[in-house]
Amino acid sequence: MVEQSEVRVVRCGGSKINLRPPIISTDSRFVLCASGDSVKVYSTRTEEWLHSLQGHTNQVTGITLNPANHLQVYSCSADGTVKLWDFIDGILIKTFIIGYPLFAIYVSEKHDGIVFLHIAMDTDSKNECFQLVAVHLPKSAEQEVEAKELSAVSSRISPNPSCTAFGREGQYIAFARHLQLNVYFFRKQKTYSFSLKATDKKGAKNAFTCIACHPADDCIATGHEDGKIRLWRNFIHTKEYTYSTQHWHHNAVNTVCFTPEGTNLLSGGIESVLVQWQYGAGNRKEFLPRLGGSILHVSTSSDGQLFCTSHSDNKITVIESSFKVCGVIQGLVKGDAVLTDLMIDPRSKALVLNGKPGHLQFYSLLRDKHLYNLDIVQQEYIYEAGLDQFEVVKAAFDIKGYWLATVEERGQKSSDLEFSLKLWAYDERTQSFVLNTTITAAHTDRIMSMCFSSSEETTMLVTTAEDGQFKAWCQGADADTQQDQNFWSCDFVGSYHNLKPTNCSFSADSSLLAVSFQEVITIWSPDTWELLTTLCQPPGVVRDLCFGQLSCSKYLIATTTRNLLCCWNLLTCALEWSTSVEVSKLQPDPLSENVAAFSYQSKHTDLFVFKPNEPRPLFTHKNVCSEKMHRAVFVPREEPLNNCDESSQWLNRSQLYFLTQNMDLLTFSTATEEDRMLSSSKRLVIDDSVAVTPFYLLLGKHRQQQQKLNTPSHPAADKPQQPQGSLTCLLLSFPSLFFPPEMEMESSEQEMNSEKEEEHSEEEMEACDSQQELRAQGSVDEVTPKLSKAQERELKRVRKTDFSWMAGLIDSKP
Repeated sequence: MVEQSEVRVVRCGGSKINLRPPIISTDSRFVLCASGDSVKVYSTRTEEWLHSLQGHTNQVTGITLNPANHLQVYSCSADGTVKLWDFIDGILIKTFIIGYPLFAIYVSEKHDGIVFLHIAMDTDSKNECFQLVAVHLPKSAEQEVEAKELSAVSSRISPNPSCTAFGREGQYIAFARHLQLNVYFFRKQKTYSFSLKATDKKGAKNAFTCIACHPADDCIATGHEDGKIRLWRNFIHTKEYTYSTQHWHHNAVNTVCFTPEGTNLLSGGIESVLVQWQYGAGNRKEFLPRLGGSILHVSTSSDGQLFCTSHSDNKITVIESSFKVCGVIQGLVKGDAVLTDLMIDPRSKALVLNGKPGHLQFYSLLRDKHLYNLDIVQQEYIYEAGLDQFEVVKAAFDIKGYWLATVEERGQKSSDLEFSLKLWAYDERTQSFVLNTTITAAHTDRIMSMCFSSSEETTMLVTTAEDGQFKAWCQGADADTQQDQNFWSCDFVGSYHNLKPTNCSFSADSSLLAVSFQEVITIWSPDTWELLTTLCQPPGVVRDLCFGQLSCSKYLIATTTRNLLCCWNLLTCALEWSTSVEVSKLQPDPLSENVAAFSYQSKHTDLFVFKPNEPRPLFTHKNVCSEKMHRAVFVPREEPLNNCDESSQWLNRSQLYFLTQNMDLLTFSTATEEDRMLSSSKRLVIDDSVAVTPFYLLLGKHRQQQQKLNTPSHPAADKPQQPQGSLTCLLLSFPSLFFPPEMEMESSEQEMNSEKEEEHSEEEMEACDSQQELRAQGSVDEVTPKLSKAQERELKRVRKTDFSWMAGLIDSKP
């Protein structure tokens, strides 16, 4: 058994970008958000992901701008460190080692060199009670420094970072937990506490959910579970405090935020409506509705020109102060569960899975960007808890990506079950899928699995259902017009001894179809629909079923509920080997013989990779994640990896992605691949201060040509090497091609006015001319042809004329 050496599990694209409030740069050009173990930087203008701040080894749990430098940002992580970044260039400036898992970070202008952190209390094993500590960041020339000066500000604060906020630029800090609001004044070193009853007279819940402090006035806004917003005043005196109540949200208020001037208060909740309350004007308010998922966080830019809302569907919306949406940054949509498998669109190579309710999302793993949603259900979704609505539960692509099959259903009980099978055809004109056929009575009970044939010649879809049947669907003629309309209809219905089918799979060449009926596996011929053989050795219901690929196509692999992994040789119809292991997911690689199996045991998931003809694993990886894993997919690479060692050969052609129960998308990476990506990212970095003009692109193309000329395939002897900056010399000398000496004399008066502006350009021209003269002399010295006397006289006359400007043109010819 080969243990991993350089292969490691990494967070890839698709991490949550809604864990903490996004922050907007001072110039409103960038949006930064915590995403997995990195901080992502997006452009507010183009909505594109620019780069990531990578260096943490665990989940980033908080980010905040450095009050002393608007180009820097602090980040904290569960890895126990605080890092200071230059987020424009993506440079890590300093790492402060705290030594405890960190869950939130706050800063204030009044406390220079100090950050405030959420740390779990030592006595709390479930991380439900937190304390707020102040950490002095030592000044040191070293890049990594330990910060051990911790002082407790408050204990037993809320685990929700939205329930802690600074007021009056750091004069006090307010934090709420359950039914109690506390305000701590730094100068007095005194805490004032205010309590509410659990419910009001009408039974509404008064628990605190979020908090915000007015930037200028002594006013604290708090959100509550019943949808109310309270504005607290006079909290300096415990007995004289007052609060006023505003109410619009019908459910819990998730976030409140004052604008920088304090003229407005923003709030959001499950209604997906951003509410702007005019401060000091009672209940006067504005609404921005239909923003998507529930609003989790609201943040503003320092000048108040931009707002950002983050949503439960892993989206960030950029909003102008005029309440106009100007940008949407959509991450991988995170629902409660992924009911479909992870799939790869054969055309776009995008990752496809459940998106927002009733949709499939197409997500680019390469660009880490949401491409588009495909509306499958085609019904308006109502955001109401407990309401039974249609959901996409199954989906599959054919091998070419021409067809997409989906199953949608509604109703948990069989008596209330509604479902339909839909076939979608790819439309070249719209570059999307268009509904072709809807089958409302495909089966009489819930569809359990489906798969397309793997043949490129004929397209066939097989579905299995709890009604005890499997059906084969093909494109056929329209029953009314007797014309071929490419609509889908049932071609065959199969069953086996009234058992319920569970899984189906086609062989690599589509000559065989395997259908599992509980503990029995049946093998069918799709050409004649003859039952060829049955395999019934393994005890337990078959859970996963797949054929081997390429040279291992004669093998059939299955897992059972009795924790057995079995492999049959279909040429002999005999059990080749079996092993006792609990496999939660079996995933074959379509481009190799490798099969990945995820095994859950002892509260963690392990991975082992094997070939069906070898019972001994090629690769194992212990403790991939601490959860049970049910969704995985091999993604073909655009270019195979080279220079891989033996332990990572299985990642050469395809990359394995998997989704955890916490909706984290992870993958396996090698040191070789990470080095290649790092060097590639360095090549692609463009200085943001340089405008991408046609000249900039032309200069870049010219440099690429120079690099090609300097390669061994273009020896220096075959073509003279151009000096650095020759293109610049050519462009600067270009006017002399159109202005002979006489015209230059006539225009000298006009040029007198711009002599000072062109001094720098003239110096560059002189330097280029001298380089060209040296190069021209070198070429004459290399070649000494014999000349006649007449030719020598002509050459002397020519030498008196200055043709140095032509050297650039001569050298630029192929």
